[in-house]
Amino acid sequence: MAEARPMAEVARTIAATVLSRDPGPMSAVPSLSHHVFAGSDVVVKVIEGGRHRRLDREVGLVERLPTGLTAPLLASGTERLGTSEFRYACYARVVGTAPGMGLPGVTATAARSLAEQAVERLLVLHAWQPPGVADRILREPLAHDGFVDRAGLLAAVGELGSDGRLAPPVLDGLAAIAAQAPPRARTGVPVHADCHWDNWLARDGQVLALLDFEWARWGEPLDDWFFLAAFSGPHLRTVLDVVAAATGLTPDELAAGCELREAAHLVSELRTGNPPPHRLRELDALTVGRRWWR
Repeated sequence: MAEARPMAEVARTIAATVLSRDPGPMSAVPSLSHHVFAGSDVVVKVIEGGRHRRLDREVGLVERLPTGLTAPLLASGTERLGTSEFRYACYARVVGTAPGMGLPGVTATAARSLAEQAVERLLVLHAWQPPGVADRILREPLAHDGFVDRAGLLAAVGELGSDGRLAPPVLDGLAAIAAQAPPRARTGVPVHADCHWDNWLARDGQVLALLDFEWARWGEPLDDWFFLAAFSGPHLRTVLDVVAAATGLTPDELAAGCELREAAHLVSELRTGNPPPHRLRELDALTVGRRWWR
């Protein structure tokens, strides 16, 4: 079993092999999908061999992404230690920190600057012409919580209406959002699809890298503008203004697109179990408070 060997030991062994030297002290980095350990100049993402394959997806993409968009990949592969097998990706460490969900402690001026730089990098991603292998990876079926089509979202909202967990105004709001959705999501550009502020690195006000491409797919730019704005805390309007200035989207287009995507994500989470209290508050702010509209 993989649990027989501490993941910190596995990561150190992989880092030492890749670097051909002792990696020095390494510390765990919070992650919901992989075991991640960072040293002074290296970061190792590792997962048990039998678990999900999103790391393979990420590796196949980052090797081909536009230069400078993400952390440089040093090596990837499979490591067998004892009777256990692990899959890994080893990256050069970009010395910076994540601005964090909600941009805590960030001034309005700094938030605007970070957003402008993040939008610039995402526009590079959206303009990328993926070579054959990357194109194939982006087109691989990927179960995600984003918007797919109007009929599916309406059906999911209808299911939620039968279990009594949601108040009528919330259900009515979700149904109204779903009814105004386009028939299907567009899939015209490469999108990161998880570019909240925990997945960026910045230092001294400069955005340095966008991380974690395991959810990347073909989509539309609003898939990324939603994540960038939704997790900006008190700076949501600032981020939307930056996106509008850079893309030419109108405030109404941005509001409707972000509202739809938040609804799709929240509905998906509701269908998989009982949501935590903060998710119910978010639902109320989305549907009753209409938080995306000025």
